[in-house]
Amino acid sequence: MKYAEVYKKLHIWRLHHITEQSYLLFLSVVTGLLSGVAAVILKTLVHWVGQQVMAFGNTHSFTGGGNMLIFVTPFIGILLTILFVKYIIKGNIGHGIPNVLLAISRKRGQLPSHNMYTSLVASTLTVAFGGSVGLEAPIASTGSAIGSNVGRFFHVSHRGVRLLLGCGAAGAIAGIFHAPLAGVLFTVEVLMFDMTMTTAVPLLISALSASTVAYFFMGNDVQFAFHVTEDFTLHQIPYLMLLGIFCAMSSLYFLRSCDIVEAWFAKRQKWITKCLVGGLALGIMIFLFPPLYGEGYWAITELLNGNNSDSLFANSIFSTFQGNAWIGLLILLALILLKPIATATTIGSGGVGGTFGPSLIVGGLSGYFIANLCNQLGLPPQSTANFALVGMAGVMTGVMHAPFMGVFLIAEITGGYALMIPLLITATVTYVCVQPFEKHSIYARKLAKKGDLMTHNKDASAWHLIDLRKLLETNFATVDINGTLRDIVEAIKHSKRNLFPVLDADGKFLGLIVMDDIRDIIFDTEQYDTIKVKELMMTFSDSDIVHVNEDANSVVSKFQLSNRYNLIVVDEDGKYLGFLSRANTFSAYRRFISQSSEE
Repeated sequence: MKYAEVYKKLHIWRLHHITEQSYLLFLSVVTGLLSGVAAVILKTLVHWVGQQVMAFGNTHSFTGGGNMLIFVTPFIGILLTILFVKYIIKGNIGHGIPNVLLAISRKRGQLPSHNMYTSLVASTLTVAFGGSVGLEAPIASTGSAIGSNVGRFFHVSHRGVRLLLGCGAAGAIAGIFHAPLAGVLFTVEVLMFDMTMTTAVPLLISALSASTVAYFFMGNDVQFAFHVTEDFTLHQIPYLMLLGIFCAMSSLYFLRSCDIVEAWFAKRQKWITKCLVGGLALGIMIFLFPPLYGEGYWAITELLNGNNSDSLFANSIFSTFQGNAWIGLLILLALILLKPIATATTIGSGGVGGTFGPSLIVGGLSGYFIANLCNQLGLPPQSTANFALVGMAGVMTGVMHAPFMGVFLIAEITGGYALMIPLLITATVTYVCVQPFEKHSIYARKLAKKGDLMTHNKDASAWHLIDLRKLLETNFATVDINGTLRDIVEAIKHSKRNLFPVLDADGKFLGLIVMDDIRDIIFDTEQYDTIKVKELMMTFSDSDIVHVNEDANSVVSKFQLSNRYNLIVVDEDGKYLGFLSRANTFSAYRRFISQSSEE
């Protein structure tokens, strides 16, 4: 028996014996296991390739002062990444969280099958050679693609495909951090899934499955691990609020600097120019500040383990300033300012990676900076390790608009909830300070501007994402403005509608003939050639006319204000395109709500 026949029979058997919900629970386990394996492969591959690169340069330390290899490796990594995408994949690999959000909003959760491995390979080449980006977004993108393709392979509904996409993302984040709750909250806050019983259980199952797989293969070898030893006290609250404000400033700087740098690279037409400029600039930054190399988690680990900021430049060109606390603070501030630029330079020049990890790094450095500053100023001493951890949640909140994910990620990493109150205070202050300036996360901002973002507000999303072009009705017979009643009668013969748009020679809409208005004269043949079209047409105001690119919310308002059943649609030049009917528009809205609902 052929494979296709077996596959078809199994699918038919499943439809008769297993409910969709039970099937999705089973597939969420499969998706979680595969996402966990992908996370393990990515971390192992990057670590191994990175070791080979360092071994080639006869060094095992990223902080080796004078290591000229640092100048070259970022360029090599970006170049290899570009060549892989350009000549092996031969197209845009569509990596990253924005691509996943677009698939959720516009593509019914469908991601290309090559996304299950292309981001893994490309991000390995970028990060292992020193690209200053994170692996979390590529692995989340990979997990999402795994879930999407698992759903399509096993023929689940479009709603099921979207759910499994979310399961893949949750599993990927859970696997890379050993943090199941953070994985679930990533899907809810960043990918904007609704948290219902229908979604919560599969997401949690997938996250637990992935975390189990990662733990089996890697043990406790997660990004970084730390056990809190200093307890929270009430006197820390003002300083935690100060940290929240500083994290908000760091977050906004992160967002703005990434915009500026990526926009600069976007204006460059030749890929080799981007690669050369980006690789050279990145090499210089890393040579001066070695913690910018790769993901940079080792720098945070040094600080959490009790080593002071001198450890960040122990063997760099600034090593002569070791022991100077104020110079150490300046080095920390420089890293906070340069990490977003290094990240945007890596991505803009052709590298593949994400901003998830860099936001954690900037947050950790921000927290350590504030605690160290307080200590140097003679204020009540603060725990540098605790503030570094809390700062991670703060900047993640500001950059990704995911306060709960940030809070629970740090809580799970530290193995408990000793920092829960500090985390909540700082995350809340950061979010409140950032929200007036940035309404969307770093992943969603560009999509929101294009109108391609689906949010938790399904009502607003429905009107925002409905494509009015697809609702156009064009089976209306038109008449010329210079015509007569005879032309109208002729149009009536060939139309089943009772509305007749009046156009000029260029096709511009001028008015409308309504069947009910001419019913008493259409049989008076003596007037066929004496009554002109312009005498019979009804003129319309702007509130009755819709421009093709007009926002759907505006269209709804016009339906309500005009109380009409049909609105005329024109293009930018006023040329007639068709009609929008009230019935079809609101039917599309109901279909959207039904399809996007998780219940």
